Amino acid sequence: MKKEIKEPIRKKWIWIILVLITLGNVPWYFSDSMVEPYVFGFPFWGFIILIFSVILSAYLSWLCMTQWNIVENEEEAEREEA
Repeated sequence: MKKEIKEPIRKKWIWIILVLITLGNVPWYFSDSMVEPYVFGFPFWGFIILIFSVILSAYLSWLCMTQWNIVENEEEAEREEA
């Protein structure tokens, strides 16, 4: 039973979510007054960046595990069987 080959580069929703997470990871949208509040010893903007970095890592890991099934994997399996 062969798996369906998936090419996630062609799925628009993957790129839209990736752009949104990346934009959230950059503190350009904070005003100068956002330096002062601290959360667990980090400036608020640093805490937001940390959260978005974890979200980005989890999203990319999920993509690699569930959305990527490319031709090279199938070709390697066929070579091992031969």
